[in-house]
Amino acid sequence: MPNYVDGFLIPLPKKNVARYRMLAKLACKIWKQKGALEYFECVGDDLNGIGTPFPKRVAMKKDETVVFSWIVYKSRAHRDKVNKEVMKDPRMQRMAALMQDDKKKPFDLSRMSFGGFKVIVKG
Repeated sequence: MPNYVDGFLIPLPKKNVARYRMLAKLACKIWKQKGALEYFECVGDDLNGIGTPFPKRVAMKKDETVVFSWIVYKSRAHRDKVNKEVMKDPRMQRMAALMQDDKKKPFDLSRMSFGGFKVIVKG
């Protein structure tokens, strides 16, 4: 059975990259403890590729970069089970509360893009 992936695209103020990385490391630990197969958080480096570049796609501001991240699961059902457990975790609840505080959140949650994806090719 092919894997299932949750994907994220986040415009992030450059000044918040270190803070975001700390939160991402904790999130990675939580997701992996709850059963995710793999967890990736990547910050933009070469963003002017072909097609619609990421900066344009996320309406990136001058002082921002882009985070591209994904989490790999066995299946959509596995994803749903893992995410249910992740959301119950007190560490994740503290992180969610942080995202409600405009002075402490590292990025604007309303500008994040998210989706679940069926894997159709795996190398």
